[in-house]
Amino acid sequence: MKIEKHLEALREVEDEINSSLEDPDGLIKHQRRLAFMISMGIAELIEIYFHRLDIMKEGSRIKHEWLKKKSIKDILSNQIVKPINSVECIDKIFSISKEIEDKRNDLAYSSPLEEEDILKEEINQYFQIKKIVEKIVGDLNV
Repeated sequence: MKIEKHLEALREVEDEINSSLEDPDGLIKHQRRLAFMISMGIAELIEIYFHRLDIMKEGSRIKHEWLKKKSIKDILSNQIVKPINSVECIDKIFSISKEIEDKRNDLAYSSPLEEEDILKEEINQYFQIKKIVEKIVGDLNV
């Protein structure tokens, strides 16, 4: 996929995050959409990161469910053209991604939360990954 399509997806993710944050009724009514969108967003961020580093193999994609697996480095090693451990900040990115993915299905498929704290943390973690990526490859202009 071309990087423009990844950026378009990120715009959609951030539109949902922003509209959720601005909703006077709060985040909880956006719980399921946020769970799906943030999950998609982190996979897109990692793909953009790899594209900007010019290490993504042609035709490769990153699936969100891979991000919670202990073998993520082995899986993603097949998607890039350089050793995964040589990618700057990859351990930090994977650590945050795993935290997000570990909560995804509960947030998406279970009852609404009583408190917004978990959703706020998910949003903050998404922006932590984005900040790491932008620090290394430059502004994504989303």
